[in-house]
Amino acid sequence: MTRQDFWDRREAAQETVNEVASIKNVLEPFRKMESRVEDFAVLAELAEMEGDESPMYTEADATWTTLQEELDRLELVSFLSGKMDNNNAIVTIHAGAGGTESCDWCNMLLRMYIHWMDNHHYSYTIEDLQPGDEAGTKMVVFTVQGDFAYGYLKAEKGVHRLVRISPFDANKRRHTSFASVDVLPEINDDINIVINEADLRIDTFRASGAGGQHINRTDSAVRLTHLPTGIVVTCQSERSQHKNKANAMRILKARLYELEENKRRAEHAAESAAKGDNAWGNQIRSYVVQPYQLVKDLRTEAETSNINAVLDGDIDMFIEAWLRAGQPQSRATAE
Repeated sequence: MTRQDFWDRREAAQETVNEVASIKNVLEPFRKMESRVEDFAVLAELAEMEGDESPMYTEADATWTTLQEELDRLELVSFLSGKMDNNNAIVTIHAGAGGTESCDWCNMLLRMYIHWMDNHHYSYTIEDLQPGDEAGTKMVVFTVQGDFAYGYLKAEKGVHRLVRISPFDANKRRHTSFASVDVLPEINDDINIVINEADLRIDTFRASGAGGQHINRTDSAVRLTHLPTGIVVTCQSERSQHKNKANAMRILKARLYELEENKRRAEHAAESAAKGDNAWGNQIRSYVVQPYQLVKDLRTEAETSNINAVLDGDIDMFIEAWLRAGQPQSRATAE
């Protein structure tokens, strides 16, 4: 970064700046924690010399409680060591069977994740959104930008189940709705995914929904169909057809990478170990509003009765429980 020609290639330079910032976000909290642990060791030694009734002992006890919480947060970052964990995330939410009910549930999940992203200072871009016929959202694709976005959000991949009294049912009956959440890592340029132009069908059309005068008057939206795999990607977030195509290619690369990774995992899996499909009946989490209030993650048994907070984006306890479940030697487990 100190080279005189560093900014001659602005895009490459910006990538380097972002990489440096990402590394600092990991190293600086660790270095601060090292310093705090050293200070606490001195404080604990003095407290031991002065005895249990001394003010120094009380201060050390309070400092240890705070230090434990900070160590837990630092430990959680250490779990995000996967090859793609530090990448941006591409999230897709699909409404399941159930018509308006499921479309409304899909929209509720979108709102939940938007609040979570806002709380964690992540930025996001909605790439594609298909509104429901009467209310809610049939499908939405959005990209989440920020450190470890994929590392955290991959915990949300699966089917989410909602049980409530339907606001769309005149008889006020209880309904069960499903929506699937798929999470992919955004593929960096250092991973070579080759897409043959001859394997693509490119369709353009007018973007749907409200989006300003220009976006609805030109064929700016782009749909890519990868003929060998049948994967379809649509983007209509930008006014420029060129930008929408670039975004669609980025998402297509992520899906092709995930497809190849799944093939590799399947080849090495035992025949008896059936791969869980992202389909109805394989839900990862249940959100029950009536007859009682409970959100329970079926993979980790983490649960809370504060469903309003969860739907307002407070899902960290579920993400952390899922990350820790894959770390049998973590400090929390050992204790």
